Amino acid sequence: MFRTALRNVFAHKARLLMTVLAVMLGVAFVSGTLVFTNTISDAYQKSSAKGFDQVDVAVRAEGREDSGDTLAKQPELTDALLKKAAGVDGARSATGVVSGFTALADKDGDLIGNGFQSQGGNYWGTDDPRYPLTEGRAPRGANEILVDSETARRAGYHVGDTVRMSVDGPVLTPRITGIFTTDDGNVAAGGSLTLFDTATAQKLFGKPGTYDEIDVRAAAGTSQTQLRAALDAALPADTVETTTGKKLADDQAEAIASSMSGLKQGLLVFAGIALFVGTFIIANTFTMLVAQRTKELALLRAVGASRRQVTRSVLIEAFVVGLVAAVTGLLVGVGIGAGLRALIGTFGAAVPDGPLVITSGTVGAALAVGVLVTMVAAWLPGRRAAKIPPVAAMSSLHAKATTKSLVVRNTLGSLLAGAGIATVLYGTTLSGSDGQAPMGLGAVLLVIGVFVLTPLLSRPLIAAAAPVLRVFGMAGRLARQNSVRNPRRTAATASALMIGLTLITGMTVIAGSVQSAIDKMASSSIRADYVVSLANGNMLSPDVEKKLGSADGVTGVSPLRNVPARVDGHTEDLTGVNGATIGKLTDLTMESGTFRVDGTHIVIDDDSAKEHGWKTGSRLPAGFEDGTRQTLTVAGVYQGNEMFSDIMVDDATVTPHLDDVSDTLVMVSTSGGASDGAKDRLEKTLGDNPGIQVQDKKDISDGIAQMFTLMLNMLYGLLAMAVIVAVLGVINTLAMSVFERSQEIGMLRAIGLDRRGIKRMVRLESLVISLFGGVLGIGLGVFFGWAAGQLFSTSMPTYELILPWGRMAVFLLLAGLVGILAALWPARRAARLNMLTAIKSE
Repeated sequence: MFRTALRNVFAHKARLLMTVLAVMLGVAFVSGTLVFTNTISDAYQKSSAKGFDQVDVAVRAEGREDSGDTLAKQPELTDALLKKAAGVDGARSATGVVSGFTALADKDGDLIGNGFQSQGGNYWGTDDPRYPLTEGRAPRGANEILVDSETARRAGYHVGDTVRMSVDGPVLTPRITGIFTTDDGNVAAGGSLTLFDTATAQKLFGKPGTYDEIDVRAAAGTSQTQLRAALDAALPADTVETTTGKKLADDQAEAIASSMSGLKQGLLVFAGIALFVGTFIIANTFTMLVAQRTKELALLRAVGASRRQVTRSVLIEAFVVGLVAAVTGLLVGVGIGAGLRALIGTFGAAVPDGPLVITSGTVGAALAVGVLVTMVAAWLPGRRAAKIPPVAAMSSLHAKATTKSLVVRNTLGSLLAGAGIATVLYGTTLSGSDGQAPMGLGAVLLVIGVFVLTPLLSRPLIAAAAPVLRVFGMAGRLARQNSVRNPRRTAATASALMIGLTLITGMTVIAGSVQSAIDKMASSSIRADYVVSLANGNMLSPDVEKKLGSADGVTGVSPLRNVPARVDGHTEDLTGVNGATIGKLTDLTMESGTFRVDGTHIVIDDDSAKEHGWKTGSRLPAGFEDGTRQTLTVAGVYQGNEMFSDIMVDDATVTPHLDDVSDTLVMVSTSGGASDGAKDRLEKTLGDNPGIQVQDKKDISDGIAQMFTLMLNMLYGLLAMAVIVAVLGVINTLAMSVFERSQEIGMLRAIGLDRRGIKRMVRLESLVISLFGGVLGIGLGVFFGWAAGQLFSTSMPTYELILPWGRMAVFLLLAGLVGILAALWPARRAARLNMLTAIKSE
């Protein structure tokens, strides 16, 4: 039986090629994902570990603990603590570290790198071991900086060049006095690192005389653990906390691995989808192969082979096919992983140097996935073939499914689909994340149920295309009959395409609806003409508001100022606003009271009111950073949204109590409304700052649209793998169908149907099957998109279902195109059959 199974594999190489390709693509996606993410993660971990070579123990400020109506002071790392840390037994040196956002412009005035990765820090001295100088000298004073070598290379900067930059708003024009090298992961990822002398860095980052961290080096013969114990004994425990360099490196490695795991899981989901689609093709292929060899298997049964041996022979074939596909897929996956790493550079991002990482886990996963998926998909056809009585098989009495089996299948499919719909609908009644699990379970049940019911659905849906197919004459009528002749095969072929289109349609519906909701939210809640913010979302200097307020044509300005406070026993971040103008710059719906922000009168969002039991008229004791206490009165409760969901207080009331004044953004209205001229004036008022973005409502909407478009394009690219596998399935089904119908095709040729008619018949059959899968996929995608939208609507009042009719039409056309392309080779093969040879074939 083993030799027989191997002989069958080699006897049907052409028929099994598409199955091998389907499995290979899925395995390649899995192994490529693992190779790529393991390589990137390993490179970043090794690079970050180098960054801790100069740190044996890090000293950081302990978090503050608020109580009652008092807002505790944030502990500070001062020069006194620095000197104390440097003087403990076992310490060789101590370095004070300061860091923060620094936007550096290139020679065209554009921000270098990603805003979130544009960082600044302090250079400790001429021999700072963290940042070896390759050119120039250390910076001295506020008008001198160092730039990392990668940024200098990308921007074309040299020692002596004057640059434009910003930390929190005002534009600075320092001179580059030196260039240094670094292992910083942000730089490796395409960001920039700018260094100042320590005093300048402390001033720019709002920490005069203090540090973010103190890094201590151990003297020879002192371990990190010993040094940490000495520091713990010497430094105040209620002010600082200490961590060894090894622990920091381990934590960083864990954080990198965690961040990469999200990407890895996301990519593996799409690989799983491709493999899931591939199982339909595998099952279809083996079903047809077994059906073609029915008499052969019956003869084996007649001469003594048991059912188990027949099933085992089919599984051996599947094992060989899966093993070949898995090994090929692994090799292709290694190439994909290497290609993805190289591709990152074309998007402006850089990755630290390191070898391609191919772990034993990757090899094992690729082989296991390829072999197991193939064998599991082939098991049912093998078991079904083994159960056919030899006499019935030899006389082909088994060809049609029994009524009982169809009833069982349709009943099971109806139950699964009904349970799936009910579970999804139940998920829509829950709020937020509570509904995700039942909705996901319901989606799986519904997809499986529809797949089981697809043979039943195929007849009426394909029959609906009959009037169109009649236009093509005899070829059209034959195509319709052929497409419903074997409903199970049609169902398996169409289901592969259905799954891909379900995901694509569902994601398109969700993305379009959410984007529309956010657009409405921005336009309905903001009356301001412009919103000014930092490129990375960090805090703005209050100087930005002052400059904008004095600009020509500006009629109103208000910051959204960050105000830490202790309100009614709860630590809250209040939002300081200009009480005189905020009502003209926003348009918020009040649930109760009035929109009044002045003196000690505040307005609160509805979520905060529900959480703490506050309402209009409530008097709330508040404590601020400087120890001052006030009683705030709730003037009104408004409906919060993604744009505004805070407690608003007059900035004139709270700003005097703030140690560090900073704004999240500034809203501006102008006399002539939003226009290119007004925007240019505002940008020039801010000195054409590379780190600040001035956005009107259209810019905000375009930014949201760009984000969703990028996300959808990435998803489309990933789901293309599943669609490609589905195309292979259609080709495979048609090719084997043509082989099975060789005698029939020969008879059609003999009675007058020419080669063009044969080609048209096969193409129309493929087109009908593909459109059938497309209709099912789009229908399910719209349903899942609607259901997911119900979860969004609980936290997004402006959400409403938007059906992208244009894109859905494109998806349906693409499904048709898939059918036409997939039929090219099978149709050509059918047309080239010799009619006499075909008539004599069995």
